[in-house]
Amino acid sequence: MINVFEKEGVTCVEAGYLRSGRKEGLVYNFLVDGMLIDTGAARDEADLISFYKEYEFDFVLLTHSHEDHVGTAAWIQENREVPIYIHPKGIEVCRQPGQYPKYRQFAWGVRKVFKPLPLENESFHSRTVEWKAIYTPGHADDHLALYQKDTGILFSGDLFLNPNPKVLLSFESIPVIMDSLRRLLSYDFGTLFCSHAGYVENGRKMLRRKLDYLESITGEVLDLHKQGLSIDEIDKKLFPVKHMLVSISEGEFNSLHIVSSIINRHE
Repeated sequence: MINVFEKEGVTCVEAGYLRSGRKEGLVYNFLVDGMLIDTGAARDEADLISFYKEYEFDFVLLTHSHEDHVGTAAWIQENREVPIYIHPKGIEVCRQPGQYPKYRQFAWGVRKVFKPLPLENESFHSRTVEWKAIYTPGHADDHLALYQKDTGILFSGDLFLNPNPKVLLSFESIPVIMDSLRRLLSYDFGTLFCSHAGYVENGRKMLRRKLDYLESITGEVLDLHKQGLSIDEIDKKLFPVKHMLVSISEGEFNSLHIVSSIINRHE
């Protein structure tokens, strides 16, 4: 199921499914000024192909190489004569079969191999405007955000998601995410487009709110660590209720990773 709508000159492509009347598993692609940002999940390929056949775009820019963002890139490469770009660190990942756990394969589908090109320059042009690609690791080593100065629009990939995260993936880092959030907040943007939250009208405020939350959690973790509490003890104190994703992901998502990434950075 996809829903296509316009916000501030951006075509938003919302893909997901209904469960008990509620939208879940949402992933967004965006089309702006001839640039397609991300290609969604393989799970949604049939619906997204219908969109690709109706709308024109000159090139694809991938925010990062995770399967819910590159899931239909192989189809585009096979069927549309347009280049696909990603941060250089994502090139080899995309050229190999997807290596990710079964629960993610079930959630997003199994993406096919494709061969993107490296985005070599920070600044690049779409049809009529100039963009800045901002390297923002923390969620992924190849993560990019995209900023357009004249409109004040920011595409944040998976860096925002929500302002108060309670779990973290095992390969993510809270301190690195905080560095990337600070980097984005140095730019003069207002509207934010998030790959899972969609259109965020008060984007700067929400991104600031997330950074404030992570700074607060970092302070609490370090204070408790100084008191001699272990990582497990700190986790149980700060996150007493385990998120359902912990069991679903067999621990790949866990609040424990929030605590350990903070402590590991400061030791």
